[in-house]
Amino acid sequence: MKTFNHVGPACELQELESKTGEKGRFYKSPNGNWYPSVTTVVGHQSIEGIRKWEKRVGWTEAEKIRRTSSWRGTKYHGIVENYIKGNLEAVKESTGLPAILFRAAREVLDRIDNVHVLEAPLYSDDLCVAGRVDCIAEFDGDLAIIDFKTTKELKQESWLEKYFVQEAAYAYMYWERTGVEVKKLVTLSVAEDGQTQVVEKYDKIPYIDTLCQWIKDYRFFQESIK
Repeated sequence: MKTFNHVGPACELQELESKTGEKGRFYKSPNGNWYPSVTTVVGHQSIEGIRKWEKRVGWTEAEKIRRTSSWRGTKYHGIVENYIKGNLEAVKESTGLPAILFRAAREVLDRIDNVHVLEAPLYSDDLCVAGRVDCIAEFDGDLAIIDFKTTKELKQESWLEKYFVQEAAYAYMYWERTGVEVKKLVTLSVAEDGQTQVVEKYDKIPYIDTLCQWIKDYRFFQESIK
């Protein structure tokens, strides 16, 4: 198995207090402000689509699918994090579908190196959002925001916009916190049939622009329900 080089972040990233409620997940910045998570802001754009999907498949089936997806993703993320950290015994002990997905994705994961952070807290006082990034490291030699995804079936690239918007937010937050610019955004997906997908974006500006609009939409919605 590969040994990854860990260079660490350009400066210390402070851990953030968090809370989750009906309005989503929030993080408390060092200056005392509570910022919505990027996941909450981005997820707001999918509310109507989710409601239609729930109506189509039924709430019970929808909840079953959500729980299965969450379990699969959480377990897979844990294996990937252990692998990159070098906790190989934990990786070898992993079982079930998440372990199968990891083995399918390992060749792609091995393109990562010079790791800055894994599962790290970030926030932006400019954008007033926060979150935890999966990974910031070099991918094929370029510093990247790397997002690890599991899925039942691989998605068309046109369906991945929300992933890149979220990754662009992390890129902005990392630059704001450290002064280091991330070169590209990378979504690494693995499907239950073992297929993998790597989608890279070098132009972050369109996604930052979309993020700013989605933040406005989210704030407007929150103000309207007070």
